[in-house]
Amino acid sequence: MAENDMSERVVLTPEGKKKLEDELYELKTVKRAEIAREIDEARRQGDLSENAEYDEAKNEQGRIEGRISTLEAMLNNAVVMDDSQTESDVVTVGRRVRVMDLEYNEEDIYTVVGATEADPSKLFVSTESPIGMALLNRHVGEEVEAITPGGPVKMQILEVYHK
Repeated sequence: MAENDMSERVVLTPEGKKKLEDELYELKTVKRAEIAREIDEARRQGDLSENAEYDEAKNEQGRIEGRISTLEAMLNNAVVMDDSQTESDVVTVGRRVRVMDLEYNEEDIYTVVGATEADPSKLFVSTESPIGMALLNRHVGEEVEAITPGGPVKMQILEVYHK
């Protein structure tokens, strides 16, 4: 999903929604005030046509306002996944999943999240990623195959954790 196309739903865990709300609050209350002070300070320095501080402050203001708009759109289109009504052995958004890589005989624990919360370095896999798609809605004991850029990955789901 392109960052500018926020008409699509945004899948979030409750923690992910809180994180976005906190960032939005910080931008609106703290960062806006800081940048307004910087712009005011730069204006007092005189000629704005050759004032690098003013230009940079205005650019930063644009970035902040753009991020605020993006966050507001994401939160307006957010679908917060509540896994409390789902069977305990089913992989859903927000759940951690212990799997066995059948090729390398190694265990990993993935957390399935929406795209905005994905962080492969922490094994937070998006529902849109090959591994996330392969695991989503599957049960303990099932074998799944994810077609990744590095080739197919075969895994067996060993355990599903609730938060």
